[in-house]
Amino acid sequence: MFFPISGTHISPIYLVIVGFTIGILGGFFGVGGSFIAGPALRLVGVDWNFAVGTDLAHIVGKSAVAVRRHRALGNVDLKLGLVMALGTIAGAEAGAQLIQMLKRAGNVNLVVSVVSIVVYFSISVFMIWESQKTLRSLKGRAQWGLVKGAKSKRDHSAFGPVTRAIQRLKIWPMIALPTSGIKAISLWMILLVAFVGGLFSGFLGGGAGYIRMPSMVYVLGIPTHLAVGTDLFEIIISASYGTFTHAVKGNVDILIALVMHTGAAIGAQIGAISTQYFTGPKIRLAFVPLPLIGAAIVIYTLFTGHKL
Repeated sequence: MFFPISGTHISPIYLVIVGFTIGILGGFFGVGGSFIAGPALRLVGVDWNFAVGTDLAHIVGKSAVAVRRHRALGNVDLKLGLVMALGTIAGAEAGAQLIQMLKRAGNVNLVVSVVSIVVYFSISVFMIWESQKTLRSLKGRAQWGLVKGAKSKRDHSAFGPVTRAIQRLKIWPMIALPTSGIKAISLWMILLVAFVGGLFSGFLGGGAGYIRMPSMVYVLGIPTHLAVGTDLFEIIISASYGTFTHAVKGNVDILIALVMHTGAAIGAQIGAISTQYFTGPKIRLAFVPLPLIGAAIVIYTLFTGHKL
């Protein structure tokens, strides 16, 4: 099938399968899946500018479907998501400015590649340590494995003492997040987490859910199920902003995004429903391979000089 906006021939079945796969990952982990979608589009000949812009448009639609399901399951903290959107947009602009600085210096590809590899591996190693340690402690309390109705406002984490110490910081203004079970937390901590997520989004591309979702759990103390749903809600806002800016520049092939969305709409609901049958630590452990996939792709392109 020919897509005139990007000038590429792509099988619709391929796009549906890619969308379906990313939809499941997004619905289950609360990520946009850009580190898979971008290379998948580039693999079939879509120029990088269209791959980035079209993926953002696809992320908006997929996340909207997943959020609707998570909202029905009680996994979305709207107040938290709206506050984080402000910090994310500011961070994304800062990340984009850093890219411009590196472009002028002439070393953008090397710096971004090295940073992304370090970030992806660091996230995976930390989450392996935390989730396995948490699961070992839960095993003694007969909470190992698949647990129907595992969602709870009290999430178990080996990083809990550090998280509680952060929550006790009294930096005005303090706000309450009743949906997440948090009585008071500094607004500045929420904005900081959102800004860092946005910074990585603007610097490394995509929705940066691989940064924001773990940060919401480990820094803010948001239960994993709520972190997944809320991050998807926040992605709708930040990715919509990104889609608009890319559309103005002519970098969005809306037809490709719509075809991908047909698969993503189904996958996102399956992923969202599946979270109900896993404990928070099991979700976090299952998340570990995703950043490693991103790291593997970057290492391949860095050392071979090829684009997927």
